[in-house]
Amino acid sequence: MVAEAMAEVPAVAPLEAARRREADPRTLIIDVRDAADIPATGLIAGAAAISLGSLTYKADAEVPEEWRDPRLDDRSRPILVTCYSGEMAALGAKWLKDMGYTNVGLLAGGTVARKEAGLPMETDGA
Repeated sequence: MVAEAMAEVPAVAPLEAARRREADPRTLIIDVRDAADIPATGLIAGAAAISLGSLTYKADAEVPEEWRDPRLDDRSRPILVTCYSGEMAALGAKWLKDMGYTNVGLLAGGTVARKEAGLPMETDGA
């Protein structure tokens, strides 16, 4: 499933992702790790921590409004999905694409690659 997802969703290198976000501040970064896993590398500043397990209903326009995440209302909004190393992000990004989101990519190498590229992370995982 991961290989299929990675083949269907464009991967964006960390420096390119940072450039895109700077060029378009509406770009939403979603970290699909469980909250307990985020402190391992931290969270990208301004990223939405939405676990993979809750992403499908947080993005579903047909569930009750209180279940949804309003940051996901615009299906054309640029979205980059991340996790620790990219595999879970690929699944999440593919799910969003399958749900009709039109501008979705995944952060190549996840937060590990972002840190290795020297880009800042929030260290508290909040």
